[in-house]
Amino acid sequence: MPTRMVYVRRAAQVVTAAGASLRPKRGAEMSELGIIEGGSVITRDDRILFAGPDEEAQRVLAAAPEDAEVEVLEAEGKLVTPGLIDPHTHVVFAGSREFELPLRLKGAAYMDILKAGGGILYTAEQTRAAEEDLLAAETRRRLDRFLLHGVTTVEAKSGYGLRLEDELKQLRTARRLNAEHPVELVSTFMGAHAVPPEYKGDPEAYVRLVIEEMIPAVAEAGLAEFCDVFCEEGVFTPEQSRRILEAGLARGLKPKLHADEIVPYGGAELAAAVGAVTADHLLQASGEGIAAMARRGVIAVLLPGTAFFLRKPPADARRMISAGVPVALATDRNPGSSPTESLPLIMNLACLGMGMTPEEVLAACTINAAHAVGRASRIGSIEAGKQADLVLFDAPNVTYLQYHFGVNLVDTVIKRGVCVVRDGRRAGA
Repeated sequence: MPTRMVYVRRAAQVVTAAGASLRPKRGAEMSELGIIEGGSVITRDDRILFAGPDEEAQRVLAAAPEDAEVEVLEAEGKLVTPGLIDPHTHVVFAGSREFELPLRLKGAAYMDILKAGGGILYTAEQTRAAEEDLLAAETRRRLDRFLLHGVTTVEAKSGYGLRLEDELKQLRTARRLNAEHPVELVSTFMGAHAVPPEYKGDPEAYVRLVIEEMIPAVAEAGLAEFCDVFCEEGVFTPEQSRRILEAGLARGLKPKLHADEIVPYGGAELAAAVGAVTADHLLQASGEGIAAMARRGVIAVLLPGTAFFLRKPPADARRMISAGVPVALATDRNPGSSPTESLPLIMNLACLGMGMTPEEVLAACTINAAHAVGRASRIGSIEAGKQADLVLFDAPNVTYLQYHFGVNLVDTVIKRGVCVVRDGRRAGA
C-alpha cells in the first residue's frame, strides 16, 4: 500500500505539549505548551512524522517516498492541538434521567435521589435490561458527539451493572466500540459504584462479591486496565475502598478513586496511600489530602461540569496546582450528574469558573489526561513518533478557545492519521 501522509500547513499556532511523556505537567509546567507560531505538522500513516516551522516541513515532504499520497490541510488562522482526551466518563449505559432535573431544581440532593432508588440505581436497572447491541448503539451515538467536539480518546467506566454478568456486558461493549469507532476507549472496572438493591441490607457482602468474583473475572477476561471505587459517605467507606483497590491491584488493575465529592471523607489521602493513578472530583478534598497527592504524584481529575450541573462550588484547582498536584480535566459523562459530551465546555468552565489559565486547561485535556489513562507515551502531545491524533480549531490562539465560550470551534479531527471530522462534520457523513 502507498504511504499515506497528511500535511497540516501553516497553522496560526501548533500546540505540541511536548516533553512531558515521562510524567505529567504540574505547577508552572502546565503553562508551558511548546507553541509553534505559524507551524506545520506532517503525519505518516498513523504516526506523527514532523512538527515545526513550515520551511522545514517542506523539506521533509520533498524527501517523502515517491508513492506517498499527501493530503494537504490548509490551517492558516487555525489552532492545532493534540487530540483531546477525556479521562473520566461513564459513557456505556442505557436510558436517560432528564426526569431528575426538576427534582434537583426543587432542592433534592444527589444522595437523596440515590437513597430513594434513583440515580445510579435507576440507570443500573436500564443497563441490566438492555441487550448488548442496544447498549452499543446508545453508546456509539455518544462517542460520535465526543468526536465532533475534538475528543479522540475516552476512559469508559463500568458500574451500571452492579452484578457480574452486567458489569462484564458493559466492559465487553467498551471493547467492541474501541475496535469499531474512531474514538479510542480505555476501560475501567467500577463494580463498586453503588450498593445494588439486593445488597441494601448487607453492603459488606457486596464488597466481598466485588473482591472475590467480579475483579478476578474482569482481570481474567482482560476487560479493564483500571479499578475505581466511589468512596463516599453512604456508598463505600475508605476501609472498603482500600480493600477493593488493593484486590484490583493484586490482579493487575491500576487504582483510581472517586474521592471527596460530596463530603470530606479522606478520599484524597486514601488515593495517595494506595498509589492511585488518579483521584477524581475532589470538591471537598482536605489540605492534607492535596499535599499527600502532590507527594505521591496522584493526578487530580477535576470535573467542573458535574459541579455546574449539581449547582455546587467546583474543586479548588488553583490550590491543587499551587501545591504541585498534576491536574487533568474530564466531562464525567453520565446520565445523572453530567450529561454532556462537550469537553470544550468543560474547558470553558475550568477557565471561567475555576480560575485555570487557558494554557493550564489545554495541558489538562491533552498530556496530563493522557497520563491519567496510562497513554502518555503514545498520545497527548504532538511529537515525532507519537500517534497522529490532532484537532484543528477555528481559533487563532490558545486563549481564544476559552474567550469564545459555549460553542464548538472544532473544524477538523484526525485520528491515527485519518481525517474523521471535516468542517465540523463526520467525514463521509
